[in-house]
Amino acid sequence: MAEIRLRPMESRDYPSVEALWNACVKAGEVLYYPLTEKRFLETFVRHEGCEPGNLLVAETDGRITGMVHGVAPGTFRLSRPGQAYLTCLLVAPEARGQGVGSALLRTLKARMREAGADTLYISSLNPVSLAWRIPGTPGHDHNNMPGLDTDCAGWGFFLHRGFQEKYREAAFYRDLADYRLPEEILIRQDQLLREGIRTGYWQPSWGDQFDGMCDRVGSEYWRDVLATEITAWKTGQPNADERFWPDGRRPDGPRPLLTAVCQGQIVGFTGPVDRQESGRGWFTGICTDPLFERHGIATVLFNLLMNAFVQEGAAFTTLFTGLTSHARKVYERAGLRPIREFALMALPLNEEEEGRIIK
Repeated sequence: MAEIRLRPMESRDYPSVEALWNACVKAGEVLYYPLTEKRFLETFVRHEGCEPGNLLVAETDGRITGMVHGVAPGTFRLSRPGQAYLTCLLVAPEARGQGVGSALLRTLKARMREAGADTLYISSLNPVSLAWRIPGTPGHDHNNMPGLDTDCAGWGFFLHRGFQEKYREAAFYRDLADYRLPEEILIRQDQLLREGIRTGYWQPSWGDQFDGMCDRVGSEYWRDVLATEITAWKTGQPNADERFWPDGRRPDGPRPLLTAVCQGQIVGFTGPVDRQESGRGWFTGICTDPLFERHGIATVLFNLLMNAFVQEGAAFTTLFTGLTSHARKVYERAGLRPIREFALMALPLNEEEEGRIIK
């Protein structure tokens, strides 16, 4: 058997890594975009969390036969103690079954342990986001994977290497070319107004209290989103938190928020409304105060969001939700359809033989 040499990637390896990546994409084994030098540098070299020693290649008889990338704890702003992330692992078809993938994974695990990690995750919390293409569409995409694609070529590999499925989400998609705001949504919006709940584009005069909803939902994320976007409205300045920028692109100014407000309290919201360069209607999510559930607020807000995307010139939209989430009924009634499932995976980093690597 040929000797497998593992080492950090060097600039001279780029053509071989590009060829490996694009061959896997062309074969339909992964949903990633084809690799270009610009995309490679932005994703794996210049991005937050990228350390040169954590981008590794496997070399067999002088040929690059595999690559792996990981992110160690403490290397990015929102890092969590003990948590490392696997970004991707690819092996050339002709080298599979020869231990290349196992050697790459074993070596990355050793590096993550040395960096203080106790668990290796495949998760959307990885700061290195890999955009992927929606199958059966004219290049429509999503800007991140929330876990491991359960239909990808490597699904069985990761299960057999000890990765455990912690949670599964479905990806939903809608082409917006034929979307029209249903008349019943306008009727329900009027009914909510008669109940004292105003829905639509948020304005400062409506009220800006949202802590009660966020407390009851138990989400600091939604609190951050609302605080950031409302501050942008009050100051007239763009959102300053890059976590909420599509494509890493800072907005030009305050972005629309769609809210449900009752007596000055925000009891539901979605947005902010934005459009990615790819034409995707982008938003951070949708939330309803538990005290105001079963009023149809989420249905109204979500359809107003779809209509806002159309007005912004978006061509399509995508989102993720849990397989058992009640919200999926709202999405399906608005014409979105499930297209793929992704699993959040975790691997405990137990002590074992470390891979061979030349530093």
